[in-house]
Amino acid sequence: MGPHPAVAAIRLAVRRVLHDILTEHSRTSDAPAPGSPRATSYGTSPATPPTAPSVTSAATTFTTVAYDPTAAAAYDPMSHAGAHGTSREPSYEPPGTPPQEPAHTASYERSPSPLVLVACSGGADSMALASALAFEAPKLGIRAGAVTVDHGLQPGSDLRAEEVVLRMRELGLDPVESIAVTVGREGGPEAAARDARYAALDAAAVRHGAFAVLLGHTRDDQAETVLLGLARGSGIRSLSGMAAVSGAGGRYRRPFLHIDRQTARKACMVQSLPVWDDPHNADPAYTRSRLRQEGLPALEKALGKGVVEALARTAQLSRDDADALDSWARQAEAAVRDSAGLLECAKLYALPPAVRRRILRRAAIEAGAPAGALFARHIEEVDRLITGWRGQGAINLPGKVVAQRQGGRLVIRQG
Repeated sequence: MGPHPAVAAIRLAVRRVLHDILTEHSRTSDAPAPGSPRATSYGTSPATPPTAPSVTSAATTFTTVAYDPTAAAAYDPMSHAGAHGTSREPSYEPPGTPPQEPAHTASYERSPSPLVLVACSGGADSMALASALAFEAPKLGIRAGAVTVDHGLQPGSDLRAEEVVLRMRELGLDPVESIAVTVGREGGPEAAARDARYAALDAAAVRHGAFAVLLGHTRDDQAETVLLGLARGSGIRSLSGMAAVSGAGGRYRRPFLHIDRQTARKACMVQSLPVWDDPHNADPAYTRSRLRQEGLPALEKALGKGVVEALARTAQLSRDDADALDSWARQAEAAVRDSAGLLECAKLYALPPAVRRRILRRAAIEAGAPAGALFARHIEEVDRLITGWRGQGAINLPGKVVAQRQGGRLVIRQG
């Protein structure tokens, strides 16, 4: 008799992602792909990478990280959230560039066995993910570890982090690390906690030489993200929600974007995995919590079941469209610049608005405007220098960047 359907579903989702990781790892390390004559390098007793940190199986690592917003912006795949709206809160990755092939250190690329970490809070989604990783990784010769982040926002959070570490160890994951972070205030409590968390996860991935980090976001999380972007009046990049692959070099993987939250919880229950329910997830002080507890149930009551699936499907369709428009804008940008590299207003005017505004946004960021502070209203004002030119003056953008029209050219530079 096979595993429970919920357990089978989460294991299949993780197995698919791990196969992708093996394929990418074999490509970057110039190793044979699984199934080739040399595929024994992915055996059940993989060698440790020469440069990987020395971790004793019985040891538990606890690290304290002070959150630096500047460093987080460099690390965090979510640090540019809200670039197409007026709030940073729900977006999960920077708009623009589609996921890239992971770029890892050369010394680690020569390793015969990649390390995959799971980010685990102790909640049902991440516990289900950790259990599936622990089950599937050894069969593929992949080393599997875990990281839990202690945000320090609730009494006893350090003790809960220690409990999560013990549970990860019981699953057979190694290395396992607990990281305490200091959460700032920039962008509100939810955004600040997210920034600190991803900065810590990025640092842990680098420290351990991990090829990828798995995140437990589900289809329900995706639906919530789409609705939050819609409420902000954001563009399709924000409506595209979370990508299955994101972060620096494609570091982050989300195997559960097509699995609902109840399936993950059921998988934990049938495996007798202890689950911690974060009280913040039910706290009406947080926008996402209100949407989860009140908004989505109200939509399902009014529109019937299937709202979550429809919103997740909208995210994928929006992502496909956004990727296509981003690609178009990158190709068109060279054609609208003169020999000195300045943007020609007449050529910009001839482009579709969605393509033109992407070019303007890219130009503003290249000039020094912080992506996370560059909202749709800023780009609309710059766009009027092209489509509604009446001799108006310069437009001030975040980061002390100025956009102005001069002699039929659009000049965007530090003011």
